[in-house]
Amino acid sequence: MKRKSRTLLRPYQVALRQYLAHGVASGLRAAERLGRQAVSLGLETLDLALIHEQALLAQILPAGISAARDVIIKRAMLFFAEAIIPLEATHRSALESNVQLSRLNRALKRRTMDLTASTLKLQQEITRRHAVEENLRQSEQHASRLLEKSRVLQGQLRLLSREVLTAQEEERKRISRELHDVIAQTLTGINVRLANLKIETQADNTGLSRKISHTQRLVEKSVCIVHQFARKLRPAMLDDLGLISALHTFMKEYRKETGIRVSLTAFAGVERVSGARRTALYRVAQQALGNVARHAHASQVDVCIREMPNAVRMEIHDNGKSFDVNRVWHAKSRKRLGLFGMRERLAMVGGCFSVESAPGKGTTIAAQVPFRNRTKEETRL
Repeated sequence: MKRKSRTLLRPYQVALRQYLAHGVASGLRAAERLGRQAVSLGLETLDLALIHEQALLAQILPAGISAARDVIIKRAMLFFAEAIIPLEATHRSALESNVQLSRLNRALKRRTMDLTASTLKLQQEITRRHAVEENLRQSEQHASRLLEKSRVLQGQLRLLSREVLTAQEEERKRISRELHDVIAQTLTGINVRLANLKIETQADNTGLSRKISHTQRLVEKSVCIVHQFARKLRPAMLDDLGLISALHTFMKEYRKETGIRVSLTAFAGVERVSGARRTALYRVAQQALGNVARHAHASQVDVCIREMPNAVRMEIHDNGKSFDVNRVWHAKSRKRLGLFGMRERLAMVGGCFSVESAPGKGTTIAAQVPFRNRTKEETRL
């Protein structure tokens, strides 16, 4: 028997004996009081039943109570029933508490499930927003880079436009100066000689034929100079005879003017490309050879035009001094204008442009254009 049960056994025996002996109402109050004491001791109904059994067997029957057996058993049952009332009340409260607790647990479980689902949705929303924020941040960075690139390109475009205008103005000044210094002076000389001839015809016809011949030579020289200017501005041979013939003629005059040896290797199929692309290749060669004469201090230039898969490639290589290509591309000066002009001419006809330069190896300019797929810009050339 438990220690707590033994604590309750003695007073239970006394109270039960008195109740069995006298059967008074106070005995039932004593039973209820013992039941509350059992509750306070933490005893269960079975524990109280064992105490009742011990008290009944060990204390009551051996004492030889004379009352009828049925009466004793009935009173003992009443006493026990009264004693367990507090325990049963406690059990009912516990059961009700358990039921209430079960309902609360179920409600808490549902609430926990709802909260878990809400938390999962919240986490998904947070993840989605983080992804959106990251995409927005990357978009802002990309937009910033594009804006900065646009600003740089705008600055380069403004600078290039100014350089183009300056170059055009310089070219106009040069043409104007040459027209004034060469053509105008020659025509003035012709006019003076014609005036003299007019005077001399009135006085003496001696030597008139010789002077007329000299004047004719001045006229022929002026015509040649005008033709030379015309060829520099736009060679008619390029349209009439093709790119190869135009380059041969240009290189022949180039060697006379500069003393630089020039060789040309080409395939006849280059004439199949569009007129705009042939013009672009001619201008690139013209500009590249001009750069060699002005800056490279070269003695030999090799021009090679060869066929590529669906394209034509022209390479112009000189044995002159090299230069820093990157520095020239980013330089804020007119030195890069020729490179920009060549690149833009090729871009307008769907072509590409590259420059390689290394110490001891000279410089190679490469221009490549496709055979077909005319672009809208080609019609403007």
